[in-house]
This record gives sequence, structure tokens and C-alpha cells, in this order.
Amino acid sequence: MTTKIIRKTLEEAKDLPFAELDFSDKNLVHLEDMTRMWDMNNITRLTLAHNKLTEIPSNIAYLVNLEILNVFNNDLVDVPDLWKLKKLRILNLGMNQLHNFKVPTGSNLFPMMEILDLSYNNLTDETFTEGFFTIESLRALYLSDNELEYLPPQIKQLFNLRILALRDNQLADVPQEIGELSNLRELHLQGNRLQVLPPQIGHMDFLSPRAILKLDSNPWVPPIEDQLVLGVSHVIEYVRSDTYRYLFGRHMQANVPPPEKSERGSRRLTRKNSKASLNGR
Repeated sequence: MTTKIIRKTLEEAKDLPFAELDFSDKNLVHLEDMTRMWDMNNITRLTLAHNKLTEIPSNIAYLVNLEILNVFNNDLVDVPDLWKLKKLRILNLGMNQLHNFKVPTGSNLFPMMEILDLSYNNLTDETFTEGFFTIESLRALYLSDNELEYLPPQIKQLFNLRILALRDNQLADVPQEIGELSNLRELHLQGNRLQVLPPQIGHMDFLSPRAILKLDSNPWVPPIEDQLVLGVSHVIEYVRSDTYRYLFGRHMQANVPPPEKSERGSRRLTRKNSKASLNGR
């Protein structure tokens, strides 16, 4: 039945000027029944969410007009060279089994990418190659629920970011260069191993009504924890103070070891059963 639906969908879409194909929740384990799709240059959106795919064929590079690719909630352990899709604006690879998302070194290989969702995977720090930070058009980057321990200072190169989600990783610190992301309006840091914040966060616009800063479930030093009980705005005001800058400097000089890593396996299994695609995509 699924094969017939796929063939019918492709047949109906072949003559459309702009085709948006949705093959979500079709129990797909491969794309062998879709070989004719690779010749369809009119596809602008392809949804393969909630299936059992373990790979995406490299032939996907033939979809030269593809703007949106959603492969949320599958079993991918690797992906082909998606940077060859030069018109890609939105890429959702959330809730898979990826251990990295390496972008080759080059001059902005994703020239139109605006939203990249890599949450709910097994990403490690190896994801952060130099090429990753050349995606300058990014406005939203979702990296929550992975195994990241380190956020490189090169994060400042993604200067168009408005949303950065790092919730539920293994981060032990945040680089001071994050303060250079002047367009950032939403930052999720909850559920990590953070004890202090760089004072530069105090210069960012997180006191406006539309700004979002999430800091819960971290082993903060007592002064930050006390302010967080009163509200995030109190944390921001405190981080801006000379008192905090002195405390931060002493903390860094003391080279205080971070708390031990937390175990995340059971939580992943629970979320893997979810049928809801992150951020509605």
C-alpha cells in the first residue's frame, strides 16, 4: 500500500511548478521505491519524518531546488553531503542517531540555511569543525539533547543567530564570545553542568519582554542560584555587577572541576517515542 501511495504522489507532483512532498509516518526503512524522485527538479520541500530510515541516498543532491528537508525521528547514523543542496533553508535532522554533522572547510557551503535542527541526537564536540561556523545565514540553531561538552569561541561567527538551543547537553562552560551574538534573542542553557556564566552575557539583550533565557537545572554557584530563584532578570543584573566579575575571575583562577556527566540514555528512549516534530517542523 505504501509503495502505491508513493508512486501516486510522485506521479501527481511531477508536473507541478513547485512540489512539496510529504512521506512522513509511512514506516519507510529505505528510499528504493523513490528512485524517480531524484530526477524531479521541481521539489522544494521533502518531509520524511517519523519513519525508520537509516540513511539518505547521496542522490538527494540532485534535488537542486530543495529548500526544506525534514527527516525528524528516524534512525540515521550519518548523512550524505547535504551542503550540495545550495538552496536549502531549513534542515531538520532532529531525533536520529547522528554522532556528528561535519561541514567541510569552505566558504559558506550552506549559503541560504536559516534553520538547522540537530537536537535529540548523539552529537559530540567533533561536530564543531571550522566549516560548521561558516553557515553565516543561520538564524536558529537547535543542538539540545546531545552530548556536547564544549562550545567553541567560533560560535561568534554565526552572527545572525536569533535562537540558540543547547538544553540538556554536558556543557561545563560557555565561551565569552557568545556575548558577540548581538542578534540573539533566545538562549537555552538549562540542563547542563554550568556553574558560572561569562560576564559578557550581561551585555546581551535578555531583559526585553520578548527575549528568552533559560538557565534551570544547572549546578550554579550559590550567588547565581540565589538570583535565579528571584528570576532571570535578577541573574542578568547580577552578572553585570563588579561583584560578579570579581567572583567569576576567582572561580576561573581556581580551575574548579565541573560536576560529573549525567546519564541520559533513559530520557532519550522516552523522547524517541514522541510523534511530535520539534518546532512544528
